[in-house]
Amino acid sequence: MAGKIGKRYRDAGKRRDGGLPFHRRHRKLIVALLSFVIVVPIVGGAAYAYVLNSKLNHVAKISTHKLKEKDRPDPDKGKALNILLLGSDKGKKIPGESQNTTISQDAKAAKWPTGKYRSDTLMVVHISADRKSVSLTSIPRDTFTMLYNANGVATHQEKINAAFSEYGPLGTISTVEHLTNLRMKHLAIIDWAGFKDLSTAVGGVPVDIPYNTYDSAQHVQWNKGHYVLKGTKALQYVRQRHGLLRGDFDRINRQQNFLRALMNKILAKGTTHSPVKLVKTVSALTANLTVDGDWTAGDMRGLALSMRGIQSKNVTFLTAPIAGTETVPVYGSIVRLQAAQTQELFTDLRNDDLKAYLTKYPDAALKTQVS
Repeated sequence: MAGKIGKRYRDAGKRRDGGLPFHRRHRKLIVALLSFVIVVPIVGGAAYAYVLNSKLNHVAKISTHKLKEKDRPDPDKGKALNILLLGSDKGKKIPGESQNTTISQDAKAAKWPTGKYRSDTLMVVHISADRKSVSLTSIPRDTFTMLYNANGVATHQEKINAAFSEYGPLGTISTVEHLTNLRMKHLAIIDWAGFKDLSTAVGGVPVDIPYNTYDSAQHVQWNKGHYVLKGTKALQYVRQRHGLLRGDFDRINRQQNFLRALMNKILAKGTTHSPVKLVKTVSALTANLTVDGDWTAGDMRGLALSMRGIQSKNVTFLTAPIAGTETVPVYGSIVRLQAAQTQELFTDLRNDDLKAYLTKYPDAALKTQVS
């Protein structure tokens, strides 16, 4: 039995309310719209705000009430928020099951469709209690850790990206909470198609590629140079792992840089001062987004109002500290986290004091584009 279960995990690892008053129509309101905790300023009158609010009301939801309180970290003190952000695909065909069901629909089913979805992108988004800073900490897909199922029960050690494939959203939340000892207040899952739609909605995202590389998995040749990517090319860029000098580590860096560039593009006047472009941007995000059932549109708007002073310079990108990689039987190449430093990082986040961590490890934050 253990052999069959192990094979499933190995396969999973391989697969991957009201509107604004008229007199405030030109005031920028920072909307921390979950998935990237990307800032989307809202401008316009009451009717325009109503359209955007209605889109928030129709974001797909997943219930997290099955998670047992006794198996979760204590809620963080104060008002700091931790959000688990996952990047997922639309799902592969599973024999005997419908290809057309969504993540939210599958999460409500009696049994999660093992192996249908993959999530190679995991980020812990921390929003400070004073709402003046945001950090996004990536956890490498091959991080070797104990997996927990949807009931919060430890199963076995495996690459962390197998948690979503095998146990779904609830198992992934439980796995990340046990790894970090951080309470995930909310969950946000964005479909990979969101990268295509968002990059198109803002008119393309600028990136710099420092060297020629060939992606053997997607059969795409990238040449050194400056690009403005949108649509399929943007999706191919953020998904590339093969051909990069450091594999998944470089993919994490380029995804973070892409998000930063996308955030800057969204904040640009060309987007925020254009009702049509801004509606397209928010529509692209909400259409590809799934969140936990407790995250109401009202809560989103309240968070947006509290973060209206956030700028791109207040957003920090990090990666969980890595001790090294190794090859182990059954699971192949894995990533080992640096235990002591990783604990420091998540403890400082729990204390809402990322500054202490960055003071001790000044090179931990992503500073330059490596793609």
